[in-house]
Formats: sequence, structure tokens, C-alpha cells
Amino acid sequence: MTTAMWFTPSFTRHPTSIINCTYNHHHALDASYVKRAADLSDKSACFTSPHPNFGCVIATARNVVGEGYLYAQGTKPAEVQAVEAAGEYCRGATAYVNMEPGDCHGDFTAVSAFIKAGITRVVVGIRHPLQHLRGKAIQTLRTQGLQVDVLGEDIPSISIQDALKSCLVVNAPLLYRSACRVPFSVLKYAMTLDGKIAATSGHSTWISSTKSRSHVFELRGRSDAVIVGGSTVRKDNPRLTPRHGSGGHLPMRIVMSQTLDLPEVANLWDVREAPTIVATQRGARRSFQKFLASKGVEVVEFDSLNPKDVMDYLYDLGYLSILWECGGALSASAISAGVIHKVHAFVAPKIIGGKNAPSPVGELGMVEMTQALELIDVSYEQAQKFVGSCNPNARNYIEVIRSAKSPEEAAQMGRRTQREHPDMVRADWESMKREVMYKALKCKFSIYPHLNSMLLSTSGSILVEASPHDLFWGRGRDGEGLNYLGRLLMKLRSEFLGDDDTHKLEILQGIENFNNINI
Repeated sequence: MTTAMWFTPSFTRHPTSIINCTYNHHHALDASYVKRAADLSDKSACFTSPHPNFGCVIATARNVVGEGYLYAQGTKPAEVQAVEAAGEYCRGATAYVNMEPGDCHGDFTAVSAFIKAGITRVVVGIRHPLQHLRGKAIQTLRTQGLQVDVLGEDIPSISIQDALKSCLVVNAPLLYRSACRVPFSVLKYAMTLDGKIAATSGHSTWISSTKSRSHVFELRGRSDAVIVGGSTVRKDNPRLTPRHGSGGHLPMRIVMSQTLDLPEVANLWDVREAPTIVATQRGARRSFQKFLASKGVEVVEFDSLNPKDVMDYLYDLGYLSILWECGGALSASAISAGVIHKVHAFVAPKIIGGKNAPSPVGELGMVEMTQALELIDVSYEQAQKFVGSCNPNARNYIEVIRSAKSPEEAAQMGRRTQREHPDMVRADWESMKREVMYKALKCKFSIYPHLNSMLLSTSGSILVEASPHDLFWGRGRDGEGLNYLGRLLMKLRSEFLGDDDTHKLEILQGIENFNNINI
């Protein structure tokens, strides 16, 4: 048995008044199509991060004539896919979207697609959660003469509540991040009927069933990162991968350990399949930090290692959803810090007993039942590095990478191939990668007008890639990095402005000062 429970987030609610009205079949049809759009958008869970999950359905009368969903960031918008699929049937049709279109490309691609195709009405599940985008697309569509209805606002029927909930749930991570300024966090654990996550000896394999474990793999595949504590690494030696094979989303694996009392041999130190970050206290076991770095594991030091600071760090990285698969002590700390929003509890029909057998959540300091927490709603160009390789199989790898469905998949394939087959990498890659990056940047900033405008608006400023870990492209933790991404952007800016002399001075300034602007 698995139970999903939600914590009430700590932000003010503004209840929407529901107008009692007679059941309206037309509203029910609207709701069903919006729910279909939400269900479609869920197919890309986590691939679109940090952007929303978007789905679109176009219908005429009672027939669906086109649909689509945003597969991953950098791919064709759901609205454009649906319009292309519907073709001439768009004229006079209604488009249904689970969320208000966002101006991701700076040219209102999705909105323009509806207008040009002849869509006459758009039904929106929820408004965009980001303040700078909220209402913009709706207003633009209405200005162009399209009728726009929003569930719960313009369509106040009781029949729309299920569809509205689907729209909220499918983008819950983004909504929580926007409202609470923290990534959406899920605590997962498996326990026996008497509330134990392991025997007194610490043995815990396996409490739950095969079906439950498959669900856990799915949860991992829908998360940006998975967090465990040092105790879990020592006792269970987990892999923390989704087990869905190549091509799927691979979450960042994060280990929280104050003392770095960790084994030298662990599955998490093998980063060929998925990356790993170890979060620790500043100054902890410097020699072991160097060992982890030699394995390709990133080490991030905190002045005070605690769940809140770690979540703030992941928020700054742009993460939307975090899965906690930790023991009782760390889960109690995370709950006390107020960073857990949902719990997935897998309860096995087993009893193991044991006074000292560990439980899912450690001491929270509560002494009365009135203090108990109340839960609600219980229920692509990576292939460039292989071009020109003397290895005869390089061409096959290039084609596989280029066939990836999203930039994220292409990047994963490229990094994995480089780790597993270093002989595939072209001999001149180290000297060529800056040129390749510059061409890619020039292409991207030439295609998207808003990116071009944003870059040009920084004229006279020094640009810095703020990554604390990437010493080649970024600034490094203590400013020791080479900041090549910042340098290339300044060079590109000068080229767009037609000022070839300026960028030389800016590059020199960029080497000396990394503190003006963080990209």
C-alpha cells in the first residue's frame, strides 16, 4: 500500500469563490479537454525543468483535431505541435491548454501560432505562476479578438474542479517553487505495518514489493535530484537511478554528510551513468574531498550543513523537484526545516518489531498529539566532440546523439560516451571546444530576439558564468575559474555591436573581476 500525503505550504491562500450553477454539458466538455491537455503535459515530467509542463488539445465541436505537449526544454512548443497536427481544421476551433502559454522564446511563438491558424477560442487551465508572465498571453489573445476563458474564473462550474486540480498537480513543483521560493520536495519511505524501516540490525532489503519499487523508480525519473544521508550510503550502497535505461531523465544524486564518514567504494561515486554531488560541512576531510573529485564527484561545502541551506542552493541552481530517500534522522531534520511538501509512504503488510528498530522519521521534539503535523489531500551539439575522431565507431555515436529527442538527452549521451569511450573524442577537442561553443552561442542568440536584446543590454558590463564547480566555463568557487563562457558572450556582444576593439578590453577585465554580473 502506498499513501501520498501533502503538507500545507506556508503561504497565504486566496480561496476562489465557486458559483453554484446548473450542470452545463458545455462546461463539462471544456473540462475534459483541459484535463486531457494536463495529462498530455505530464508525459514530459522533469524533461521540461525548470520550465512548466505544457499540453495542448485543439477540438472542433466534439472532435479532437490536434494535440501536442512540450517534450523537453528547447523543443517545439505544445501549441505549435497541436496547430501543425490540426492543420486547416484550426479555423474556428477551440484550443485547450493546461497552463497559460509562457513567452519562453521572446516572440510569443505559442500565441502567434493560435492567431495565425485561425483559432477563435482558447480555454486555459491556470494562469502562468510566474509573475512576469502571468496574464500576458491571455491579454494578447483577447486583444487579437480571440475569446479566452480560464477555469475557475470565466468558467465557474463545479464540473471543472477535477480538471483544475489536474492542472495544479502536473505543475506542482513550479507552483511551489514560485510561491515558496524553494524546490518542491517529496519524502519517500517504505515501512512495515508497525512503522519500521529496517530491522534492529539495520537490514532493510526488501520491505516493499516489486510494484512499489517500480513506482519509486518512476518518482526518481520525475525528480531533478535525489537526496540521501551518509548513513544510507554506508548501509545500503544505493545507485539512486530510475532504472529506465538510456535516454530517460537522470536526476542529480546528492549525499548530505557533515563529517564525510563515507566509504571509498560506493555506487554513487560511479558517475558514468548519473552525476553525484556530496554536500558537507566546510573543512571536512579535505583528503577525501580530493578523492571524490578525482572520481568526478562534485563536493559542495556549507558553513552549516542543513536541509534549508541545501535547498536554497538547489533553488539557485534552478531545480524544481527534489526526492528525499533518506533515513529517519535526516528526514526529521528536513521536516523540521519546513522543506518537505509531500510524503509517499509505502506500507508493507509486515510486522518486524524491535524497540530500537529505526522508524521513517526521527525525533521532532513533539510531546503532545496536538503538536502533530497535519497532512492534507491524503491519498544538442554534444556530438561535436566526436567529429573527426579516428575511431571508426564515432560516426555511429554522432548519429545516435543527433537523433536525441531533446538537448538534455543529447547532452547525457555525449557526456556518457566521453566517459566510457575517451578514445572517441577528437584529438583537437580541447583546443576546438571554445570555437564550437562560440558558434553555438552565436546561433542561439541570433535566432531568439529576446536573448539578443538581453545580451546587448549588458553593454559595458563584465559578464561572468557563476558556476562554482566548472572551472573552465565558469568563475569557480573562489574566482579561480577561467570564465570562458563569460568571455565568449562578451566577444559575441561586441560582434553584434560591431565593436571589435571593445571585446579585447572586456576579456582582460573579465579575467581580473568576476563579481559584477552573474549569468
